[in-house]
Amino acid sequence: MIRIGMGQIEIVPGNPRKNKETILKAIAYAKALRLDLLILPELAISGYLVGDAWDQPAFVNECVKMGEDIIAATQNIAVVFGNVAVDPTKHNADGRSRKYNAIFAAQNGKILAPQESPYPFVIKTLDPNYRFFNEARYFTSLTTVAYELHRPIEELLGLLPFTFKGQPFTVAPLLCEDSWDENYLVSPTTTLHEKSQLLGTPIDAYINLSASPFTLGKNERRHRIFKNQAKELNAPIIYINSIGLQNNGKSLCTFDGQSTVYNASGDISIQLPAYEATVMPILLERLENLTYEPVNLLEGQPVARKSFKPAKPNEIEQIFKALQYGIRTFLQQTGIKKIIIGVSGGIDSALNAALYATILKPDQIYLVNMPSQFNSSATKDLAAQLAHNLGCHYAVCPVEDSLQLTTKQLSNLVFTQPSGETETLAISSFIKENIQARDRSSRILAGVAAAVGGAFTCNGNKTEFTIGYATLYGDLAGFLAATGDLWKYQVYGLAHYINQEIFKRDVIPQGTIDIIPSAELSENQDISKGQGDPLQYEYHDRLFQSFIEPWNRLSPEDILLAYKEQRLEQLLSIPQPIHHYFKTAQEFISDLERWWNLFSGMAVAKRIQSPPIIVVSRRAYGGDLLESQMKPYYTETYYALKEDLLNANH
Repeated sequence: MIRIGMGQIEIVPGNPRKNKETILKAIAYAKALRLDLLILPELAISGYLVGDAWDQPAFVNECVKMGEDIIAATQNIAVVFGNVAVDPTKHNADGRSRKYNAIFAAQNGKILAPQESPYPFVIKTLDPNYRFFNEARYFTSLTTVAYELHRPIEELLGLLPFTFKGQPFTVAPLLCEDSWDENYLVSPTTTLHEKSQLLGTPIDAYINLSASPFTLGKNERRHRIFKNQAKELNAPIIYINSIGLQNNGKSLCTFDGQSTVYNASGDISIQLPAYEATVMPILLERLENLTYEPVNLLEGQPVARKSFKPAKPNEIEQIFKALQYGIRTFLQQTGIKKIIIGVSGGIDSALNAALYATILKPDQIYLVNMPSQFNSSATKDLAAQLAHNLGCHYAVCPVEDSLQLTTKQLSNLVFTQPSGETETLAISSFIKENIQARDRSSRILAGVAAAVGGAFTCNGNKTEFTIGYATLYGDLAGFLAATGDLWKYQVYGLAHYINQEIFKRDVIPQGTIDIIPSAELSENQDISKGQGDPLQYEYHDRLFQSFIEPWNRLSPEDILLAYKEQRLEQLLSIPQPIHHYFKTAQEFISDLERWWNLFSGMAVAKRIQSPPIIVVSRRAYGGDLLESQMKPYYTETYYALKEDLLNANH
């Protein structure tokens, strides 16, 4: 019977000293529990998303030194942890020093080298190079090492031969992507299994050290992959993930932990809670079939083995936990203690206020309503009601005077050319809308934030970011766009959830939820006349989502072909037939081109300058979706489809 600790620890990116302290405390706790083996996550000393800090030799050497300190602390226990490894004798093709994403194993103060490995550590085989995973930029994979040594990679994949209580215990070590091998040419998991059979050395447990950020649907996919692997391998799999908040500058990723043990039957035995740091002791008990099986360890006593079935995930609940954890941790990391939020009476600002109110005290939150002549009394009252419900600071700062002043100043500007000719500016209604938005953010909210020593938020959502439905230097400004990866339907879903499940009362006024969404920036956006945003959110959310989130992203050609073949409802999963939204093909095509032109055009420039976003989806704006500023493009097939559809309606 082997006593193992699941080390789901919080990792602070770029702070190896802090992470070493956390690891040493975990080791001390594991020793107090008399555990045989403690397993810790991938890159547990450095953090995973640290950008080009990997190009700083001093930082890398610090991580290596901290790793040596951890190895020295393994008296009377075995520890497996992830860290960067360095080969100073080699350089990559670009001249950078050779680094590996590696697993280190140590027992009784000494490194335990994997069998047949050219190094005293395990090198990651599959370095992911998609989304914000950019390991090929920094690390050398085992496949490259095998190529350089002219040896099959199967020879270099090594097992870890532990001995506990005088008995051998063989571990198959894997690093994160090494288990997500469905689409790779090499399968480290299968290779280790086949190698153990050739050697006549059965694998007692597979362990996967991960640094896996949360996105919707990822844990469900992992369960499917790992459960199938455990069943096929007839051995338990122990998956260890970290918690914490890490970023690449634009994308803030929450690491949710949810470390899991899968038994040899492919069932889940244990799953640790999301976003909770813990060292959970488990037992691996050898059964009659000579395989090890996990059992829970409660107060030092084993309990009957049984399968654990995680509850079916609730999307909105997962989003709430990710955003709350992400905001709280980001505020701690940045030292921001006061938050200023411009509240309009609408759903987006109300949701952001409610989110921050689950983290900060009411006296740390300043809500500011900034009406102009176009704001209705209904929305102004709703903003005040929100502040009352949350108990936050509240102030009203009208912008009408400053709008008139700026408009007058711009209208009176006279530009003189070298020829002596002069030109004045025409200030349209659209320009006045943008003046309002910029005045609210760049002048008032920024000024209040400076005065109280805090920061102001960006309340935008993913629908708005997609088409640039926000003013540059205006409502697109802020230190963080907490809801920037939420579609509008998720914004409403989260508002209901916060009222019903978190506060147990309507802190977000029901009127805010019911009122038609509107920017209220001109006489053409009068909610009393039903004049709201120029979007049908239940359709446009799904349309825009198809532009961004699938691995094979859709373009106007794909959308128009589905429309022509009458399968668009199924493709986009929209709740109503398409003719509910557009009566004619001309209307549909005009709408599609309007938003595609914005999405691929000016909105790109706006997104590049937008604040960081907390990631919850399969692909978020920022460092997750890499974009170039180019002209909107339509394929030849699209134009042919368009012509056929328009001609068919004449």
